[in-house]
Amino acid sequence: MKSVLHVDPILAATSAPPPFTVGRVLTETRLDSWLALGLVLAAGLYLYGVHRLRVRGDRWPVARTVFFLGPGLGGIALVTISGLHAYDTALLSVHMIQHMVLSMVSPIFLALGAPMTLALRTLPVGPRKRLLAIVHSRVARVYSFPLVAFAIFVVNPFALYFSDLYRFTLEHAWAHELVHAHFILTGCVFFWPLLGLDPLPGRWPYPARALLMLLSVPFHTVLGLTIMQSSTLFGGDWYPSLNLSWSDPWDDQVVAGGILWAGGEFVSVTMLAVLVVQWVKQSEREARRVDRELDRQEARERTAGPAAV
Repeated sequence: MKSVLHVDPILAATSAPPPFTVGRVLTETRLDSWLALGLVLAAGLYLYGVHRLRVRGDRWPVARTVFFLGPGLGGIALVTISGLHAYDTALLSVHMIQHMVLSMVSPIFLALGAPMTLALRTLPVGPRKRLLAIVHSRVARVYSFPLVAFAIFVVNPFALYFSDLYRFTLEHAWAHELVHAHFILTGCVFFWPLLGLDPLPGRWPYPARALLMLLSVPFHTVLGLTIMQSSTLFGGDWYPSLNLSWSDPWDDQVVAGGILWAGGEFVSVTMLAVLVVQWVKQSEREARRVDRELDRQEARERTAGPAAV
């Protein structure tokens, strides 16, 4: 049984928001965080890269731009700088929504946006060589190796929620923001090598990637059910000390576990379908390449035939 810690009532009072409504998600938006600045900077650099390509007459798929700016950066903004941020330390369910979006949804679309490929096509020679050196460095090879990324992705939530670390992030705003950044990085490390759009080292073939994605499905089920059935409240007495008349911490914890369970399975299965589609398209491209090579070989043989006579 986890020991119960006591919360400073003044600290708890300042952390307790008014009743949760859709309207407050819109009105409580904040634009003064470092994360908001980072999102604006990332969007600006990406659009500048696309502009550079168009100026010199090169084409960049519109879908990649939409993925990166919309569900990618936009998804991060939705759960961190919208009014949801006012409830992420008051409702575990809201925190779980953030967890899902930051670690699973947004990283997928950031990867589909292929920002590294865009950078390699637009950067000058010197910065491009330095970027390639980083991508192919030993550290990048280790962290982008699928089994290492999978282990980090699976272990991190258990280390966070089943220790006093989660309580620490509730009490310190800087730690809570750091967890948000950690979720994003963890998701990128796991999903980018699987999607295969950017040039990462040690990439696995599609059947192995699909198998690894399939293995991640039970993890969300186990974690979600464990949270739903837990006999202790996550964060100790933090949530009860807020004295929210409009929310019961026990009921909210059940909802939080359900969000993680259902959301994790939905995203994993969707991701598996994306991998299968990419696998089929790669097979079709390979078949067309083989056909073109056979056609060229036959043409060379027909040309060499009369010459030999």
